[in-house]
Amino acid sequence: MTVPEHPVRTPRAGRRFDLRATTVTFVIAAIALVLAGWVVRMAFDVARQRPAWVFVLAVGAVTAVLLRRRARSRSATGAAAFRTTDALAAATATTLEVLEEGRAAGRAEYVRAEETTPAVPTAQEAVAHEELTPDEFEEAIADLCRRDGCAEVEVVGGAGDLGADVLAVAPDGRRIVIQCKRYSEDNKVGSQDLQRFGGTCYTVHEADVAILVTSAGFTAPAADYAERCGIVCVDGERLRDWCEAGGPAPWELDGPVQDGTEPTVELSW
Repeated sequence: MTVPEHPVRTPRAGRRFDLRATTVTFVIAAIALVLAGWVVRMAFDVARQRPAWVFVLAVGAVTAVLLRRRARSRSATGAAAFRTTDALAAATATTLEVLEEGRAAGRAEYVRAEETTPAVPTAQEAVAHEELTPDEFEEAIADLCRRDGCAEVEVVGGAGDLGADVLAVAPDGRRIVIQCKRYSEDNKVGSQDLQRFGGTCYTVHEADVAILVTSAGFTAPAADYAERCGIVCVDGERLRDWCEAGGPAPWELDGPVQDGTEPTVELSW
């Protein structure tokens, strides 16, 4: 009896280990890590200047991770590896271009803001003092004192100031007491204003030089009282000259006081 011969099945050969594909995969992973580290570093730099663009960097990082996973899932052939690398490089380049455009836009906005921001006038400039508020006017006079070398300049105007708005020490050591009157051109300083200031500038504030500065002018009785009491009067015209450094500072009109006597000021203004 003949026994039928059964064909012997040969075992199916398993997938062979592809060294080239494995090497390319590791190279892609290394490139992705380097690029991701670069993008993260740039994100920290940009976050300090343009926090809004951190989102753009995050999108780029997520894109890189997705491309990396896709590269692993696909057939690890040489062509696929190079296509993945090209896609990752393109995504990174796009992200960097967007970031650079954002930086350029930020710099342009900053320059436009500087160009459009109006300059705040200082006391040294020829400004319309009558347009300042009383507090701003006092600060402007204090700035002039500082500019011309006074020390311990202090703005003390307000309720209960007893006629003193600015206190300072002249370069020669004399104590300066200034009252500021920010008036319109048609509103002159009268004798009552001078009398109130004259009653406190020497006895209360112990001034060596008493000065009344106004953005307007003085009436004739006020100027006469100031001359008799030794109060230096600075009207709007003289104030503009003082601001432009075209005239002497008010305390330079008379020398230092000797023996504690009250100053005698000849009003050449």
